[in-house]
Amino acid sequence: MKAGIILAALIVMLTLISLFWIPYGYNQMDSSNRFSPPGFPHLMGTDNFGRDVFSRIMAGGKYTLLTALITVALSAAIGSALGMLAGFTGGIADEIIMRIMDALAAFPGILLALITVSLLNSNALVIALVILFIPSFTRVMRSGTLQYRNRDFILAARIIGASRPRILFIHILPNLLPPLISAMILGLSNAILAESTMSYLGLGIQPPAPSWGRMLSESQGMLFNAPWCALAPGIMIMLTVLSFHYLGEGLRRRQS
Repeated sequence: MKAGIILAALIVMLTLISLFWIPYGYNQMDSSNRFSPPGFPHLMGTDNFGRDVFSRIMAGGKYTLLTALITVALSAAIGSALGMLAGFTGGIADEIIMRIMDALAAFPGILLALITVSLLNSNALVIALVILFIPSFTRVMRSGTLQYRNRDFILAARIIGASRPRILFIHILPNLLPPLISAMILGLSNAILAESTMSYLGLGIQPPAPSWGRMLSESQGMLFNAPWCALAPGIMIMLTVLSFHYLGEGLRRRQS
């Protein structure tokens, strides 16, 4: 878990620094330095347009992590509300909500992204990812709500006439924050991987803005003459996904 915290902190710090400073413009071209190997002054080398790979990694992390954060925040908010409502209400409402969640979870993610992007535009990737991530948060919060809805303090709140929203968000939600936080951290690793996959397929961030998945896709034709162009985004995706995964799993183990 400590390794996950340190690695995640370093990656987030690098992304925050990119908001204010990067060594070169991420689209700054230098035809005289095409395919320069890693070294000084280009720490990760340059690509086929002479663009600094390290600068593009820093700038791309901003888009990749921001997309993942928005995806997890929205899907956690919607999934939490639906999960608590289903678990607390029960009956037909519970059945309807959970069957819809089962249908969404069974729907192929890439197909949903293709449909969403074709109907709207490439910026609609977040909408597709949110729809895909809602079922996991709904299940987590429904399970937790079922454990608390018949506890004595909940029955006491009902007796004194507390409203359903007050019971859900004041009495139940605080008790479900630990599993929700660990689920959100794990969701970040999955969202980063999903965004990178979609961008690799051309369904995510569009040029000229960089993202790690898009950089990986653009560099697949340069594996033999400039392998660093593919290694840099590939390693960043791997390290970022692993760091948030280990952090989320560590929190989950501590709670169990």
